[in-house]
Amino acid sequence: MPDGYILQPSYRIRDGVAVVQLFGRLEDGRAFCVEDDRFRPYFFVRAEDADALRDTASVRIGDAALRSFGGHALARVEAATPGDVPALRDRLAQQGRPHFESDVRFPYRYLIDAGVRAGVAIDGEATERDGLVWFRNPALTPAAVRPQLRVLSLDLETDPRGREIRSAALVGDDADEVHLAGRGEITGATAHADERALLRAVAERIRALDPDVITGWNVIDFDLQLIAKRQRELRVGASLGRVPGEMRFQQEMGFTRQTRGTLPGRILLDALPVVRDALRLEDYRLETVARHVLGRGKLLSEEVADPAAEIDRLYREEPEALVAYNREDARLVLEILEHEGLLALSLERSLLTGMPLDRVGASIASFDRLYLPALRKRGYAAPSVDSSRKSAQVRGGAVLDSRPGFFENVAVFDFKSLYPSLIRTFQLDPLAHVLADDAPNPIQAPGGARFAREGALLPEILEGFAERRDAAKARGDRNADQAIKIMMNALFGVLGAASCRFFDPAIANAITGFGQEMLARTRAAFEDEGVEVIYGDTDSVFVLLAADGSDGSDQAAKLRERVQTRIAAWVEETHGVTSHLDLELEKVYDRFFLPRVRGGTSGSKKRYAGRVDGRLAVVGLESVRRDWPAIAGHLQRGMLERAFDGDTVVPFVREVVNAVRAGERDAELVYVKRLRKGSLDRYTQSAPPHVQAARKAGPRAGPVIRYLVTQRGPEPVLPGQPLPDDIDRAHYVDRVLRPLAEAVLTPLGEHTEDALGEPRQLGLL
Repeated sequence: MPDGYILQPSYRIRDGVAVVQLFGRLEDGRAFCVEDDRFRPYFFVRAEDADALRDTASVRIGDAALRSFGGHALARVEAATPGDVPALRDRLAQQGRPHFESDVRFPYRYLIDAGVRAGVAIDGEATERDGLVWFRNPALTPAAVRPQLRVLSLDLETDPRGREIRSAALVGDDADEVHLAGRGEITGATAHADERALLRAVAERIRALDPDVITGWNVIDFDLQLIAKRQRELRVGASLGRVPGEMRFQQEMGFTRQTRGTLPGRILLDALPVVRDALRLEDYRLETVARHVLGRGKLLSEEVADPAAEIDRLYREEPEALVAYNREDARLVLEILEHEGLLALSLERSLLTGMPLDRVGASIASFDRLYLPALRKRGYAAPSVDSSRKSAQVRGGAVLDSRPGFFENVAVFDFKSLYPSLIRTFQLDPLAHVLADDAPNPIQAPGGARFAREGALLPEILEGFAERRDAAKARGDRNADQAIKIMMNALFGVLGAASCRFFDPAIANAITGFGQEMLARTRAAFEDEGVEVIYGDTDSVFVLLAADGSDGSDQAAKLRERVQTRIAAWVEETHGVTSHLDLELEKVYDRFFLPRVRGGTSGSKKRYAGRVDGRLAVVGLESVRRDWPAIAGHLQRGMLERAFDGDTVVPFVREVVNAVRAGERDAELVYVKRLRKGSLDRYTQSAPPHVQAARKAGPRAGPVIRYLVTQRGPEPVLPGQPLPDDIDRAHYVDRVLRPLAEAVLTPLGEHTEDALGEPRQLGLL
């Protein structure tokens, strides 16, 4: 009975019958496909509503032995194919009759019923053909697997208009090659007579290499869609999948509008969104990410004014250089993913939830994979998603007022996984919320929502996650640790999303309400210990340690133990439950700075800086914001370092200001901003400076705009072109340097005018 990893759950219709298809990789390295034609799609209705569908051909209705959250007995409605379900669902909706779990995807329903996530043990006869091990109607059980997946990076180079493919690089397991069209024999490449021959050869090579994952930079929106387009136009019918079938593309809803691609038997995983979710960078061009992660970039210099024209020239005049450039782009993608462990992290998340590699970020679907099986064991079926449901206000975490100024010995304490810990402590769970009406002495949240003390599912799921995370930490498995942390923290967000079938503002607000209460109680506990809390945010408090000459870390550690005891006692006394809250000492800053709100006297929030172990740490301030020019970071960090060292700050500020006025720091004045709306045509109500600069740049404007403020207004900064000679340096002194200098100098008792070389304003007498 071999074990394997399910890479892609899908289905097809064969002779009018729905056939589940599970593609994957066995632990012995062979690719497999499970086919099962015994399973039928189904959903639930109230037993009293079942008669409404009995006259429908090919529908079977039986007892579900389940209840709805409203306590109604349910009937099971079984359809012939998944395509029949929407019409049945719509018919019920038109009659005002509810339905349950009617939107669970057919192959996921199959896996949920089998109790399988991504690791599977397959018990059945196997045959081998077309490079696959085939299992027909086997028995499946869950298995712990550690698959070795085959990954291939794909990168195309095209004509300047991006309409014809001239070369294709394939780099990965057993592959390091470039295919070139229409150029004869070229060193380092496989030559093909024309684009049609190249497309056939690339498809053949992909099938021979048999990757589980095809990746690349923007590979779905550009490379793969272009391949599909050119295959249609040139009538090249070669499939890239494990079985015949076309690539399909679908733009998902949501803020990013990310495109997903499907290919039979393989995962199409775009490296760009994977990296964007993991790293915070100025922009996400391959050049920028590669230099940040690997210390090297693309082979085409950033100084090239027109990259498309240069690639066209290389194709015509230096094809060997084009081949090297194409190969390096494909290599960079794999090396970035490997260096950051992002493929390994995606695999761990897939193993944890059962979601395919390209959907591990789909937290609502992941929640269903975890929660629905547990709910079924308790005898309940979940409601279907209500697509017409509107979102509701969910309170955020508490933020305490800050005390602005410079401090010594500030300890930061935070709760480990606060929201998951609150869920475990107070039984915050959809089923427990339903059961509360009939439960004795339910737990009441600050907002009034009630939860049964027994019967909750989420706490059990989180308990299992916590144990697995501790084990991952013990064995040093960073990826498993991170995958579990991500999933645990996503559970609160899921419950607060209207597109989740379990959405209930009362539950989401109960979690944040307990969080707010806990932050206030934690502050009170520290104050009862005789120390001051100078700031707090959601799950963290910043404590000014007593100036008694003792070691800060030792004092903080003892404080943590006493406060932890106070909190646990309060939870037990007030709510009659055992606390799962774990207060950790995160760090102790020997020097710390909380700024004022700009133009005011109260303390700012989510913005601070400190020094720990000799290193400057900055959160939320301008020096770490991507929309401020580099000169802001140079000035702010320099001021803070000097202030923390006890040195005078004014001379340094004066030096920076004078250098800017003299034109010696022009390269550090560039603003970098992203076009959030995508197209310039969408900016109709107003034109911010970066939009004005983008319009001036014309076709050369990308999604990230670099510009300088000049006497003529915002001007784009383009590769290979000199900086404008009329930079408005007074703008940078007044709008950038002055407010930054004032924020640090004022609490130090210094005068900003002295630093800027200006006369002081006379105060009122």
